[in-house]
Amino acid sequence: MILMVATTMAYGQGFTAHVGTVPGAYNFWFHAPAPLTTDEGEVAATDISNSHYPLLIFLHGRSLCGNNLAKVKRYGAIDAVARGRSIDCFIMAPQNPGGSWNPHKIMKIVDWAIKNYNVDTTRIYVYGMSLGGYGTIDLAATYPDRIAAAMALCGGGSVKDLSGLSKLPLWIVHGTADRAVPVSASDRVVEAIKATGDDSRLIYTRMPGIDHGRPARIFYMGQTYDWLFSHSLLDPGREVNRDFVITAEMLQNAYQDLGRNFEPDYDE
Repeated sequence: MILMVATTMAYGQGFTAHVGTVPGAYNFWFHAPAPLTTDEGEVAATDISNSHYPLLIFLHGRSLCGNNLAKVKRYGAIDAVARGRSIDCFIMAPQNPGGSWNPHKIMKIVDWAIKNYNVDTTRIYVYGMSLGGYGTIDLAATYPDRIAAAMALCGGGSVKDLSGLSKLPLWIVHGTADRAVPVSASDRVVEAIKATGDDSRLIYTRMPGIDHGRPARIFYMGQTYDWLFSHSLLDPGREVNRDFVITAEMLQNAYQDLGRNFEPDYDE
């Protein structure tokens, strides 16, 4: 019999790896905002602060699946923080060993964070790309009353019932030149939302000529987090914030304020 022992491992920028921490759920990276992080980069105890912070869930694509958590650092939330993007919230970056993302397994680790840290439960967000875009859609559709806002990049939907997506602010981005996940996958999600009779909380950015990898730059843009964090479960009518746009030019200049040029290490 193999005994699974829960282990944790510190990583720079306040990220800690959790393996076997939550039975029946995913292994994950966890990040605490600056006031809850020691000088050595280790997550400090919750009782040093009475402040509550949002929680952001990052769901990776198929290329990062497996049992090596280090792969999840390649692009997305962890890499954005490492490159200087300030994201003032708790961050969870689970690793999918393979197959579709399971919304219930994701929510198990969210509940772990709520139990152990001062998470603002009215401000839980999820974003992801490709397979993670599918996971984002599936999680938001399954738990629309727990997710304050979601952003799905070049993905689609796997769960049968997508009607819950009409209840929360959702931004879908997909390029028409995507050869890995055709834009029709997002089109079908949009059609399902429209079929509910209420697409008032949906933003759909269908980007002509954009391929599968380019939307990864969105993880590094400051306005991505401004948009997500502008929503709360307490907002009257849970209206979507339409003060933001994403254009091809913005993707080209995604790192300008970070003072460097680089390409996310993304492949599918």
